[in-house]
Amino acid sequence: MSNMTREETEALIQEVLEVYPDNAKKDRAKHLTVNDQEVEQSKKCITSNRKSLPGVMTIRGCAYAGSKGVVWGPIKDMIHISHGPVGCGQYSRAGRRNYYVGTTGVNTFGTMNFTSDFQEKDIVFGGDKKLAKIMTEIEQLFPLNKGITIQSECPIGLIGDDIEAVAKKTTAEIEKPVVPVRCEGFRGVSQSLGHHIANDAVRDWVLGNRDNDSSFEATPYDVTIIGDYNIGGDAWASRTLLEEMGLRVIAQWSGDGTLSEMENTPKAKLNLLHCYRSMNYISRHMEEKYGIPWMEYNFFGPTKIAESLRKIAAFFDDTIKENAEKVIEKYKAEYEAVIAKYRPRLEGKRVMLYVGGLRPRHVIGAYEDLGMEVVGTGYEFAHNDDYDRTIKEMGNATLIYDDVTGYEFEEFVKKVKPDLIGSGIKEKYIFQKMGIPFRQMHSWDYSGPYHGYDGFAIFARDMDMTLNNPCWNKIQAPWLKSEEEPEAAAAGA
Repeated sequence: MSNMTREETEALIQEVLEVYPDNAKKDRAKHLTVNDQEVEQSKKCITSNRKSLPGVMTIRGCAYAGSKGVVWGPIKDMIHISHGPVGCGQYSRAGRRNYYVGTTGVNTFGTMNFTSDFQEKDIVFGGDKKLAKIMTEIEQLFPLNKGITIQSECPIGLIGDDIEAVAKKTTAEIEKPVVPVRCEGFRGVSQSLGHHIANDAVRDWVLGNRDNDSSFEATPYDVTIIGDYNIGGDAWASRTLLEEMGLRVIAQWSGDGTLSEMENTPKAKLNLLHCYRSMNYISRHMEEKYGIPWMEYNFFGPTKIAESLRKIAAFFDDTIKENAEKVIEKYKAEYEAVIAKYRPRLEGKRVMLYVGGLRPRHVIGAYEDLGMEVVGTGYEFAHNDDYDRTIKEMGNATLIYDDVTGYEFEEFVKKVKPDLIGSGIKEKYIFQKMGIPFRQMHSWDYSGPYHGYDGFAIFARDMDMTLNNPCWNKIQAPWLKSEEEPEAAAAGA
């Protein structure tokens, strides 16, 4: 457990808040707390999903990022137009390593950048005609695409372009789905609203397309993987385990996903949700409209994998339940060997996390399987139902921080002195320059997969490679320098 008591952690929060003016201090205090496993509802101790303070640097993305970068972007056989200036599309292109099978530019388009490249004249006169022309050209250049989405950027909402009318007209002309997504970046508190907007677009423009299609041959074991973006091949690793236990994965999205799989999702017997924050909306909709149950699962680390496999199997018959046990037993020697190799090298190491989506809580079990302890965690864009799920995963008296500012995160790290930080690319080089081992936990630092038993072996290797790299002997954290300076001065005297 963390060597900080509840009182010490509370004092640390107050110390960090002291730098702010009174109003800012009052606001930020609501977003920082000490974990208490006895609290049933996180709203009693932490506030989330609120606008960031103007002038305070945070790590969030926008509604466009949540729609184009997360939910829609990885659908590989559709073309996603970033409708607006070129920068948003270029920045969001190919950054998340959503692996897919296909030939880029022929039948898959995920790493390509399609943009309407708004100029000043488009702001003045509108971009509807330009958008329609672009989609006509796309159909000529890339005829194997299965459909188009229009991912609207901020100027579109400001000037009032009617992307819905353009979408309906183009759908009739090219006889393929054209989906307008009102995800202008300014719309939401963070990228979280972009997830919701994107889910609503899936609901309104895609899910019902095959409701009257009787050609689909169902089985009692049909499931879907929703909210897995196949970072470094994660969804493939998860799919392997599900199929080994006798289930049939009929849809997988967004990572390596297709339009037809999305349309077939309502035929499933169970929707399996990995990233709760980004896809719970569409899962709830399918439960209400089609009566499909859904469950959140966690395939990080052998402990959570076994729990999830058994929980999934409980929805099915004894054959699937027996197969789940066989799968767990099959990989037992493999993951025990991983733990035997890496746990002695990682035992007792302390980790601080600050990521988006599901990772701030889902990866805790994987660290614990290696004997490590998560002493601080937080989300960029969580809602309180995310923190409800996090409280039970964290130890008492540990730090929890919501939409943490750059200043706060650095100060917490200086005082808590973790052995490892897992966060995003914006924080990576700051902490590395401070001499602190760091893993980029949004896209696995160009590694992966981390899901499943095979992914756990890669996860353990990467944590060991990072923490025990000899380069850290050449760099000192700021607090170590400050401790040594008085000693050096005394020795010189």
